[in-house]
Amino acid sequence: MDEIQHTHVLVRGIKLHVAEIGSGDKVVLFLHGFPEIWYSWRYQMIAVAKAGYRAISIDFRGYGLSVLTSETEVVTFNDMVEDIFALLETLSIPKVFVIGKDWGAFTAYHLAVLHPERVVAVVALGMPFILPGIRVYQFPRLPEGVYISRWKEPGRAEADFGRFDVKTVIRRIYILFSESELREANEDMEIMDLVDPSTPLPPWFTEDDLIAYATLYEKSGFRAALQVPYRAMEANCGITDPKVESLPVLLIMGLKDYVYNSVGIDEYIKSGKVKEFVPNLEITFIEEGGHFVQEQFPDQVNQLIVSFLNQHCT
Repeated sequence: MDEIQHTHVLVRGIKLHVAEIGSGDKVVLFLHGFPEIWYSWRYQMIAVAKAGYRAISIDFRGYGLSVLTSETEVVTFNDMVEDIFALLETLSIPKVFVIGKDWGAFTAYHLAVLHPERVVAVVALGMPFILPGIRVYQFPRLPEGVYISRWKEPGRAEADFGRFDVKTVIRRIYILFSESELREANEDMEIMDLVDPSTPLPPWFTEDDLIAYATLYEKSGFRAALQVPYRAMEANCGITDPKVESLPVLLIMGLKDYVYNSVGIDEYIKSGKVKEFVPNLEITFIEEGGHFVQEQFPDQVNQLIVSFLNQHCT
């Protein structure tokens, strides 16, 4: 981990935290989800650097060591995409492989649709092709008691999280999201109450990992993370032709990921509907993989990623 270098890059008026390892003109950009941060890609960054690539992982605007321009700023998915585009411009990077996890995959797809000339290929973990505010499939309506519905409501997650320290919030979200089914809270419960305090961390997630995450979120808080993705999901991103036409895309999906096993995602993938939007799509399932598959099975995911990069490296 010590070989990963850290800096801040000024883009669009904000200081974006950039973690980096490796060198050369073959660049891989990693985009995190929630409750993750740049650190969630630690294993993959080192692996692709050893394979001859320059690995870059960012904290999105308002996450971790990246800042917001003001306390009242309302961030959208478009902001995240334009931040990435500006980062590529600032660092003089003409094209990148983009790897996104969860809502970071939303952003990877979004970038590939808006700026395909800047993308070599896309790797998505845990999320098939979806763009904010655009209906690509008739997904069922989410129950009121699931975390996505609850956290969309301004103030509710803030009050829920505010009962605990940051470390406890991250701990409970990691435990909850590591389950294979999407759990629902009763009307008289909050999402944090779904996790028994005595439940241990997943065996692949150490106390040191938890401290690393908590330290970063103690700096940023959760305001930006609640805005994007949860409160920006339904804001139309303005794309009229939502397709990744010519770029190769690899989807890595854990069969025990609650996302795959809920809200119709499995049918969207298995029906082949997703390939209407991403025709050059390769799908790999990891049988025991959960939501945090890149941390749970790093060696297997690293091998899949490096093989895909090598296959499409020109």
